[in-house]
Amino acid sequence: MKKEEIAKKDEYLKGIISNLPEKPGCYQYLNDNGVIIYVGKAKNLKRRVSSYFHKEQTTLKTKLLVSKIADIRYIIVNSEADALLLENNLIKQHKPRYNVLLKDDKTYPSICISNDYFPKIFKTRKIIRGAGQYFGPYSNTGALNALLQLIKELYPLRTCSMRITPEGVRYNKYDACLEYQIKNCCAPCIGKIGQKEYFKYIEGVISILKGDTRKVQEKLLAEMQVHAKNMNFEEAQKIKIKYELIENFRTRSEVVSTSMHNLDVFNIESDEKSAFINFLHITNGCINQAFTLEYKKKLDESDEELLTMGIVEMRERFKSDAKEIIVPFTIELPFENVTINTPIKGEKMRLLTLSKLNVKQYKADRLKHEDKLNPEQKSTRLMKEIQQELHLDKLPLIIECFDNSNIQGSDAVAACVVFKKLKPSKKDYRKYNIKSVIGADDYASMREVVERRYSRAIEEDTPLPNLIIADGGKGQMEAIREIVEDKLNLNIPIAGLVKDGRHKTSELIIGKNGESIGLKQQTALFRLMTQIQDEVHRFAITFHRDKRSKRQTASELDSIKGIGEKSKQALLKEFKSVKRIREANIEDIIAIVGKAKAEILMKSLKETV
Repeated sequence: MKKEEIAKKDEYLKGIISNLPEKPGCYQYLNDNGVIIYVGKAKNLKRRVSSYFHKEQTTLKTKLLVSKIADIRYIIVNSEADALLLENNLIKQHKPRYNVLLKDDKTYPSICISNDYFPKIFKTRKIIRGAGQYFGPYSNTGALNALLQLIKELYPLRTCSMRITPEGVRYNKYDACLEYQIKNCCAPCIGKIGQKEYFKYIEGVISILKGDTRKVQEKLLAEMQVHAKNMNFEEAQKIKIKYELIENFRTRSEVVSTSMHNLDVFNIESDEKSAFINFLHITNGCINQAFTLEYKKKLDESDEELLTMGIVEMRERFKSDAKEIIVPFTIELPFENVTINTPIKGEKMRLLTLSKLNVKQYKADRLKHEDKLNPEQKSTRLMKEIQQELHLDKLPLIIECFDNSNIQGSDAVAACVVFKKLKPSKKDYRKYNIKSVIGADDYASMREVVERRYSRAIEEDTPLPNLIIADGGKGQMEAIREIVEDKLNLNIPIAGLVKDGRHKTSELIIGKNGESIGLKQQTALFRLMTQIQDEVHRFAITFHRDKRSKRQTASELDSIKGIGEKSKQALLKEFKSVKRIREANIEDIIAIVGKAKAEILMKSLKETV
């Protein structure tokens, strides 16, 4: 875009901003093509929109958004609460590029009470306006099925798809089905129950779906007492069974204090890309509804902004009219006659902790699912975690780890394992025989090996690692640093893996001062570091054993000129030992290695007797 065009656009936008009202409302930013790219809300439209253009933006994402704005529209509303609701609806309608994206990757089931003459209760994933009264959605299908089973056991409602009309019942146009015969249905189709009585069942169902099971229990208890007073013990027993069914259902729910009624609990867990918000609705001390949604961040939105959006979305979605909202930190919610609480102890704090537990589990489940679909994403996320924990300038795309192995200084060797994008790159593994060190000096051995490896890498111009790890503490790290930084002038971060008294990986240390990075067990970072440490130890030990084994199995055949490795292996395979070779007939030896080698062999063995 030319300077003249940019100046013209800026002048046009300034003209709009100067005329904006100082009232609550929603603003919409449009690009050159007239497409809405961002929707926001404001207590004061003029002040909020002006802030995008008059102050220096701190994030690149926001700067990019402002550079794309070609036009501004706005809608005035009566209050901030209305602005919040309108913003939520506009975002869902237009899905602007720079707004957070509400992720609903599947439709959760709801329970519907149909608008029939004799209503049906059923599970559905389709919401059809005017078709009935909906409860849900339920993210936990187990809880939904438990509710439906409870309703079925309490109330013998119809389950058929037949369209029942008053005229059809009056003129006996229907026949009772098997459900009536086995006492699962009250058969309204043949007039066994009237609409008024049937709707009493429906009222009970609605109370249960709203979580008000106590109201249903009180009603059942009153009926049971009436039957018992009238000596109708059989009917009283039937009602008692229903009463106990509800009681058992309540005890399976998360029960808090029974004084807690009609309140909403929200909590949030976020990272640089996403935010997960959990919602719990409490009725009569029980969790009646639980749901977690995910937002994809676009402009580095704060947890306060995202939680506010999530509360508006879920209260609207679940038609919540709770007069108390519990949140983990102070936020402004422009709801009238609603109390906002941030507890620090007690039952409400326990609910907040429970909500946090739910949102963390949901996040972990989502990440596991995404990792299965895209393993590369898991590696990138873990590399970013290492980068953040160790304060690295770059992602640790290449990690190299060193370990020494010797027994009292004999057969001293070292090994280097290489992990690329957190996966073992076995073709890049290297073994080293210690050449310049006499005795058991691990630090000197480490200096030798590191110098040999990285001097060669510099000469051959091969990629250097983004992180070097020593299988040891500060001493090993310092030995590596002396070569890498002081001698070779390389700038590569160095870390050390430290084991506890049980020889288990316990901590990671970094930097000259050995800053400790605690490794929490069962985390992905802990498992990775344990894998690297185990792998370098295995590789070094295997090499050391092989070298020691070769030295121990060396024989007189090794010193005989003209007898190569293949001939030696063939002879030992046949005769098992040098003694037996010496005692064998010349013809048997010729059969294995030929006449010339047999004569050389026999002559040498006779000389060494």
